[in-house]
Amino acid sequence: LMDADSVALEAINGIGPEVSQSLLLFFSLSRNREIIARLRSSGVEMIVPQTEKTLGASLRGKTFVLTGTLPSMTRDEATAFIVGHGGRVTGSVSAKTSYVVAGSEAGSKAQRALDLGVPILDEAGFRALI
Repeated sequence: LMDADSVALEAINGIGPEVSQSLLLFFSLSRNREIIARLRSSGVEMIVPQTEKTLGASLRGKTFVLTGTLPSMTRDEATAFIVGHGGRVTGSVSAKTSYVVAGSEAGSKAQRALDLGVPILDEAGFRALI
């Protein structure tokens, strides 16, 4: 939200021009950004639990394995994103895995996916599925 513009904000269900402008004003103030940075550095997780009902089920029936470090989301955020869109996350690659989402320093899971012919996505490819 901190970096969204009015067009992106107003694309969110329930946010119109008035709320959009309020959010833009709030995040334009450096003291508000500083408070959020302090909260994050103190360990506060800025994740809103999502459900299929709120996000849709575009990943229903798909199984994902996460490996490596993604550029802009933590593993917990990626997992919440997948589950919220109806998908499932497992810890190991098998022939039943739909996709492996691989970030930097992806290891043996990426190699296992290659061996099994499981599609490997980077973060951009992962986001493109939605």
